[in-house]
Amino acid sequence: MNLTGSRDLSCARDVVWRALMDPDVLRQSVPGCTEMAGSPEDGFDATVVQKVGPVKATFKGRVTFAEIVDHESLTLSGEGKGGAAGFAKGGARVTLTDLDAGGTRLNYEVDAAVGGKLAQLGSRIIDSFAVKMADQFFATFQDVIDPKPDEEIEEAETNDTKTKTWLSRLRTG
Repeated sequence: MNLTGSRDLSCARDVVWRALMDPDVLRQSVPGCTEMAGSPEDGFDATVVQKVGPVKATFKGRVTFAEIVDHESLTLSGEGKGGAAGFAKGGARVTLTDLDAGGTRLNYEVDAAVGGKLAQLGSRIIDSFAVKMADQFFATFQDVIDPKPDEEIEEAETNDTKTKTWLSRLRTG
């Protein structure tokens, strides 16, 4: 399954780049992710709980970064094993460009594959699930990092401690 898309973010490219490298932001952005630890240099270990059709599994896996061009592009690759459910693996090529009106365009090309019981569900179910996961990841990533007007930030801070923490770090660092 291959998928391409883009997101226009109102924040600067540097902010988007730092968010791509932040395990807290990645954990919040990956649907079903319960744990994410590590560093961009060494890779991240992750635990993700997902239900695909009738199959629910906990995937333990690793996410690594490659082909890094600082503040411009990178490739994220991940592979997770879900026991009897099988495995999932994939990658995303991400490029960042400045928008003329300010902000950053995040372009992505996603490739995903599954094996084991998951593969027996059929390509239509798997493809629609992979599209949903990629869309959810990039939509949530945008929600986590894209600055909002102060009134909206105050409201978000009361509802989401992680967003508050990340936005606070952006303002101070």
